[in-house]
Formats: sequence, structure tokens, C-alpha cells
Amino acid sequence: MAVLFLGMNANAARMDMVDVSNNNGYMSTAEYVSMRNEFGVKAVTVKISEGGTYKDPYAASNIANVQAAGMYVNGYHFARYATKAQAIAEADFAGRTAKAAGLPVGAVLATDVESQEANNQSKATNDRNNTAFMKEIQKFGYRADIYTSGSWANNKMTIKGRTGWIAAYPFVVSGKNWYSTNHAWQWSSTAKFRISSGGFDVSQLNSDYYTAGQKSKVKPTNKGAVKANNRKANKHNYKLSNSAKWVKESKTYTLKTAVKLHTSASTSSNAITILPAGTTVKTDRAIIQGGYRWVRQPRFNGYGYLTTGPTSNTLKYVKSGAAHTYYTVKSGDSWWAIAQRNGLSMTTLASQNGKSIYTTIYPGQRLVVR
Repeated sequence: MAVLFLGMNANAARMDMVDVSNNNGYMSTAEYVSMRNEFGVKAVTVKISEGGTYKDPYAASNIANVQAAGMYVNGYHFARYATKAQAIAEADFAGRTAKAAGLPVGAVLATDVESQEANNQSKATNDRNNTAFMKEIQKFGYRADIYTSGSWANNKMTIKGRTGWIAAYPFVVSGKNWYSTNHAWQWSSTAKFRISSGGFDVSQLNSDYYTAGQKSKVKPTNKGAVKANNRKANKHNYKLSNSAKWVKESKTYTLKTAVKLHTSASTSSNAITILPAGTTVKTDRAIIQGGYRWVRQPRFNGYGYLTTGPTSNTLKYVKSGAAHTYYTVKSGDSWWAIAQRNGLSMTTLASQNGKSIYTTIYPGQRLVVR
């Protein structure tokens, strides 16, 4: 494949690609058009699946709305595999799920390798598993790639030249084009867009891999806004990498998978115990160091330390115990109408409120929608 390397503003990283998942909720076509026209986003990579059973509920709507906005669309699968057989099974699951969600043939379907399962494997085992996944995913007509953190690339797994989508931040403005020999560099997880709520993962594309094999109508209509918005995004997202220090973080997390609790904020430190999936952890401090984001858990006899993921700071292994968002039922509302308004299925909306779709709802009643 011919690789096209792109130029870079010496003082800014570009917002060429955004990745979205269920964490971002329902995303409208208008939001993607705004990203395209006002920020210069060319491509969107949509979460498709995770492990062997989870299907992202927003994958189909995200794919359709990205395409309606005239942008390139790709997908990713959050890997949980620890063996070659599991990797092949997850690739089959991801491929079938992507087809059902409408991901077009020729798109990239990357494997997102940053789980505790992968952290527990040797480099050789991860390489074998990743190769098996990518070989299998190509049978569905998709192009393959690996997403991982900069601290894991060529450490926990091999990322060959002119391949790979690498996450590495916080980033210091220095004019350096990070990971210029890889397909993409994810440089922030907190980018803001004008009409979209929350923070987003954004990447600079260093080749045409994530914009190849598809037709697109991407033509930002406000070039001045693109430049200004990118400068603003860089200003607010860059942090000095040499100023890592503990910061206050009084939060409650629930583990998605088993995680080691360490005696200090280092992967080489002794493990106090292994906290099983479902464990609730209350923290008081957080820090980014040694290629990971760490949180500190106060214990009866001191502290325990656990990673929430690579330095991407996106809490891949844990979910926050944040307050719910509620909707107050109005006259004429139905399960279907409320679910559609909030990007949910009726079954999901009802179940997260401890009810069924056959339960009667009344005006003034509050329902959890996030």
C-alpha cells in the first residue's frame, strides 16, 4: 500500500480522527458535520464490540450518521483475548457485529489491545494473538490494525513500521510529530467540540490508512474555524509530561475486569491482592507515571495502588460511579419515545430503571437515562 505522510503544524497536533463509543452516547449527524466543518475531522472510528459478547449499542447509529455527514468511518474492537483461540473467536464476533451494524467493506476494524488480559501475557503471546485476530478479521473484508499505548508498543507487543494506531499523552508542544511512522497518533482524550458534550479521543493521521478504500465528501467549509479550533484544542489539551504529580481524585470506580492492587504506583511493585471484576474502589489520589494512569485506594493499613489503563487516562479498566442523568416523564411520553430521544433501546431503558417495557409510566416520574 502506498503510504502518504502528512505535514504538521510545528505548534499543533491535528484533529484528523475522532473515536466514539457507548461512553459518548447518541451522536447526531449534525454533531459529526460540526466536527467536519469546524474542526477539520476527516474520519471517525466507532467502537463495535468488546470481548466475546458485548456489542456497542450505538455502533449502528454512529456508522450511519458518520456516513451521512460525508466522513470516513472505521471500527474498533476492545480485545479481551488471552489465547490464539480466543483471538480468533473475538475476531469472528467483531466481524459479524460490524457487518450487522453496517460498517462498510474496506474500512479498518482495529483491535484495541490494552486490557489487563493482554498485560498479563508475554510479548510473544500478544504478538501471536494479535496476528490471529487480524488475519481472521480480514476474512470479513475489513483492513486490520492495532491500537495500543505508546508505552506498550514494541514492549508488550510488536508494532511494525508503517502500521499501528498509537495513544500517547500528555504531550508537550515541541514541534515534534509523534509516531510519524505509524498510521495514527492519538494525542488527547479530552478534546471538546462545539455542539457535542463531554471529552473525545482525537488522533492525528500520519498516513492515508484510515481514509483509504472508501469514498468521502469531506470538505471542511470553514478553514479559518478549523485552524482556530485546532489551536484552541491544543492549548487546552497539552500538559507538561515532566510535571507528573499526585492530584486529588475522590471518586468511586467499579472494576470491569480483575486488576492487581499494588504496594506502590509501579507495575514492578508487589501485588497486595487481585481485585475481582465488580469490586468497588474508592480513591483519593491519581497520577500518570511509568506509562500508566494510577489511582490510590486508602486502606485500613495504608494505601493500595492500581492502574486504570495506559497513560491515555480514559479509564479503560474501570467505570466511574458518577451520578445518573434523569428524565422526567411528560404527558404523552412512552417507553419508545423516551428511549429514542436518549439513544437507548426500550429494553435497556426499562431494565436500568428496574422495570419492563410493559410497566406503565406516569407524568412526573423520573427515569434514569444515563
